[in-house]
Amino acid sequence: MARLNVIRLRQKVRTGSMSRVEYIRQVRELIAITASMRVLVLCTLVAAAAAWPSIGEELLEEFQNDSPPSVSIAKKQLDITHLVDRIYDNIRDPELQATAESFKPDEDLSLYSDDGAAAQRLMAEVNGHTLLQQHNWFSLFNPRHREEALMFFDVLIHCKTWESFINNAAFFRANMNEGVFLYGLYVGVIHSPLGQGIALPPLYEVTPHMFTNTEVINKAYTAKMTQQGGEFEMSFTGTLKNKEQRVAYFGEDIGMNMHHVTWHMDFPFWWKDSYGYHLDRKGELFFWAHHQLTVRFDAERLSNWLDPVDELHWDDIIYEGFAPHTSYKYGGEFPARPDNVRFEDVHGVARVRDMIITESRIRDAIAHGYIVDKDGNSIDLMNEHGIDVLGDIIESSMYSPNVQYYGSLHNVAHIMLGRQGDPHGKFNMPPGVMEHFETATRDPSFFRLHKYMNNIFKEHKDLLPPYSEEQVHFAGVSLENVAIEGELRTFFEKFRFSIKNAVDKGLSVEEKEIDALTLRLNHHEFNYSIDVNNNNEQDVLGTVRIFLCPRRDSNGLKYSWEERRWFCIETDKFWKKLTPGANHIVRSSSDSSVTVPDMPSLEALMKQANDAVANGVEIDLGKHERSCGIPNRMLLPKGKSGGMEFYLFVAVTNGEEEKTMDNPEEMEHAGTHAHCGIHGEKYPDKRPMGYPLDRHFHGKHTILDLPNVKKTLVKLFHDEMEKDP
Repeated sequence: MARLNVIRLRQKVRTGSMSRVEYIRQVRELIAITASMRVLVLCTLVAAAAAWPSIGEELLEEFQNDSPPSVSIAKKQLDITHLVDRIYDNIRDPELQATAESFKPDEDLSLYSDDGAAAQRLMAEVNGHTLLQQHNWFSLFNPRHREEALMFFDVLIHCKTWESFINNAAFFRANMNEGVFLYGLYVGVIHSPLGQGIALPPLYEVTPHMFTNTEVINKAYTAKMTQQGGEFEMSFTGTLKNKEQRVAYFGEDIGMNMHHVTWHMDFPFWWKDSYGYHLDRKGELFFWAHHQLTVRFDAERLSNWLDPVDELHWDDIIYEGFAPHTSYKYGGEFPARPDNVRFEDVHGVARVRDMIITESRIRDAIAHGYIVDKDGNSIDLMNEHGIDVLGDIIESSMYSPNVQYYGSLHNVAHIMLGRQGDPHGKFNMPPGVMEHFETATRDPSFFRLHKYMNNIFKEHKDLLPPYSEEQVHFAGVSLENVAIEGELRTFFEKFRFSIKNAVDKGLSVEEKEIDALTLRLNHHEFNYSIDVNNNNEQDVLGTVRIFLCPRRDSNGLKYSWEERRWFCIETDKFWKKLTPGANHIVRSSSDSSVTVPDMPSLEALMKQANDAVANGVEIDLGKHERSCGIPNRMLLPKGKSGGMEFYLFVAVTNGEEEKTMDNPEEMEHAGTHAHCGIHGEKYPDKRPMGYPLDRHFHGKHTILDLPNVKKTLVKLFHDEMEKDP
């Protein structure tokens, strides 16, 4: 019972419904229940700490000594906001600036769990003046830049205390390239046990140059120089002469950009389990998150009378060019790519024929049904876990069983596309938008690239046998009715965000508000209304899976279900205990396990943390702790003013057989588990991602005929008039 209570409490902390302070208080109550149970509970805590990386040695020692935590979440939050504010200037907080000047990372090696090995290595680079200088562009796809960022991350992940963590962060903030530092800090907070409870400020306010066009940045500088302040409208790239402009609102949405870059921070391709834990089903999550981005983009195209995006080919023309209209803070403009160019070899990266060979090897492995690891052993792909191995290979991550043979298709492809404006380095251009995860979705070729990879994954999925009725059927459970309460209706709204960090701050110059104003897609809130009969004599646990599937193609022709299933958008997945008899389920769209709410602004986070520290109280930003997830306002595709037909597909399957943890119906699973998993934990659903629509249908009678599966026709409307912020 003690173990179960501890697991429940730590799950509440992870999902943000309980602060760590309250967690500690309740654990102490458990410890104090009886003296005879003290040893048992402490053993439980040891096991829980080993299973959950966010409860490290530091907190466990605090529990055992019955002492309060050394640093509040509010103070940690304040420290982080001070460090990222004005990232290109000196640290604005006097205490942290003094630390940056006086702290010596390699002076006391007892501060680190690796005895200071990482700190000594990075300090040798600092003292040798070999690090990338400040005021230069940074790209994670540049091997040397990445090496420096990971050296910094290695220091942070081995810090034993928050004091050590923040002292190192302050020192290296002053002594490393700004982009290198920022990336290392963000992944450090995300993955270190010490970072639990911290809401990272939105990157579009920390580094506005990566999210805002050059025209707006220039206006911001003018406003700063004239001391006028201002609010400047940010347009999407291109003109109405370019049909891709119709869907620019999707790829250039700053929330979508945040989801993409944060997913790759949560599941970095460079991750090694020696950092603290295994990223469960990372390869499959790579497939599923990017598959869903692609089908969402296709749904937006259908909403705008465009065909689904075509895949690219290495030996064919790149039809759509792209002019980013965006500049680096330092390093010049993002390079443009004209229409109708052919892939060229990229000097120092890869040849076009290398990409074709890599693709061929992967397709051969799919056709054979197995891959060969670096030791020559065969790994079977023809099972539910094959997609996970395939995802690791295609990306490729450190989990790939054979990088030398199967290459790094995804990562190298991003560089190949990013460099086509200057493939031989003749003009010394900086990296293109495809070489940054926060800007990649802006380029239409991003979706062509991922449609190409998506089709490789589909090739594998289509070789697997269809699900039998027995595999999907939920004995004694029937879906009686599925409906929408409210309307599926979208609209564009104006959104304002600060771009003060884009301009330099003078010491004696009064601060003025400088904002960018952009249009973004949103929708009215709605509920799913689901009626389920449980004809069993006892409670059963159901997994409710909800998808939105387009009914017609761009020509108005109806898709068959075999065609349609691969275009379905996952909108929610949750667990529900079903009592015998009739069960009426109402689920709000805002509770989706796919989406995240809007992040608080940098200024709001700083004010909330500052007020909490000043008043000696704690803050709870748990619901904003993770940025990985589709923005809640983009849960629905745009639709059409006259209505666009979709099928609402719902399946209630056997949750007892599918769960990976106890009482999943009581948990939020870190909010956005569907695309983003749970840090340090198993993915909560044993079934393949996309189940039961991830495999092809076969024959006249399919899973659509099962009583626990139901589809209903709905219409998605769009209001043409935009709304004020």
